Amino acid sequence: MKNKVNEIKISYKGGLKSSMWQKINSSQDAAELLFEDWDKDTIALQEVFKVVLLNNSNKVKGVYQISQGGIVGTLVDLRILFAVILKSLSVAIILTHNHPSGKLIPSEADKSLTKKIKNAAKLFDIKLLDHLIFAPDGDYYSFSDNGIL
Repeated sequence: MKNKVNEIKISYKGGLKSSMWQKINSSQDAAELLFEDWDKDTIALQEVFKVVLLNNSNKVKGVYQISQGGIVGTLVDLRILFAVILKSLSVAIILTHNHPSGKLIPSEADKSLTKKIKNAAKLFDIKLLDHLIFAPDGDYYSFSDNGIL
């Protein structure tokens, strides 16, 4: 009897031509893109964590939702996060999540997670450009703008 194993296939399907990809030059650019994309029906109800995938020119390849949690938190599995980043051959990322409470100050857990992701990204030569926290009204906090990245 011959041994059998599952075949693993890794793919990335891009629909937009790269000339159409939006370039991110600031936290404001990222915030406008992300808030427009956010589900306004749930932004005040539960936390969602997403990653913006960027190419070498800081153009957005895509946005991927990593997790959806409860009222006060959501779990982020770094293996899933980096599987998405590496599958898409992204060279830079922007992290984002919302605080349903509207409080824009990052928690210690937010800071710790960001540091952990930044350190892991360094191993793959991936730049963590920012981590944005959104309030339900669209206001946001930028780790980069506040010098804690």
